[in-house]
Amino acid sequence: MTIQKITDKPLNLAELIIEDIKSSKDEGVLKCVQCGMCTSTCPSAKHSNYNPRDIMERVLQGDESIIDDDSIWNCFYCYTCHSTCPVGNSVCEVNQIIKQIAIDKGLADDKIQDYLGFADSYYNSAIGAIPSKFYPEIKEDVDGWWEFRQNLNNIREELNLDSLTPSKEVIDEVSLILKNCGFKERIDKVRK
Repeated sequence: MTIQKITDKPLNLAELIIEDIKSSKDEGVLKCVQCGMCTSTCPSAKHSNYNPRDIMERVLQGDESIIDDDSIWNCFYCYTCHSTCPVGNSVCEVNQIIKQIAIDKGLADDKIQDYLGFADSYYNSAIGAIPSKFYPEIKEDVDGWWEFRQNLNNIREELNLDSLTPSKEVIDEVSLILKNCGFKERIDKVRK
């Protein structure tokens, strides 16, 4: 494996991650002792080539090729690594930052196309919702899910629960916030 570095200072990548707004500021990244607890409990590591311990090792070595590594996209932010780390590190936070660097560098447009349905749901409905693109797989993998989904409004009504859909005023307000903070522009850019 060839380690790609921007500079001769390996900790530059780790420091970049620590300084990111999404990073917990206790510098858990620099406390990583490579014990492997994160990997031993990670659901994604059990079912893919994703390896949280390896992610941290590469970050601490300053190996910026991790930014273009397909395995980073196998983390789904369950925070199991975070809850088991004996030194308070959160590989899932690190991974989120690495993914954002990849997105910012234009290396991940093909990876985030599938997430545009989530973005559209936030912008158009003010709620997170599973994009319909994923329905066939969920129907196949989760017994009874489709029937439940089809009857959700009736079930909520029987339980005297409000609608899941926010009011038009809430939707308009959330859409305006997302437009003003650049979210809409960003998803439109990704879509192109």
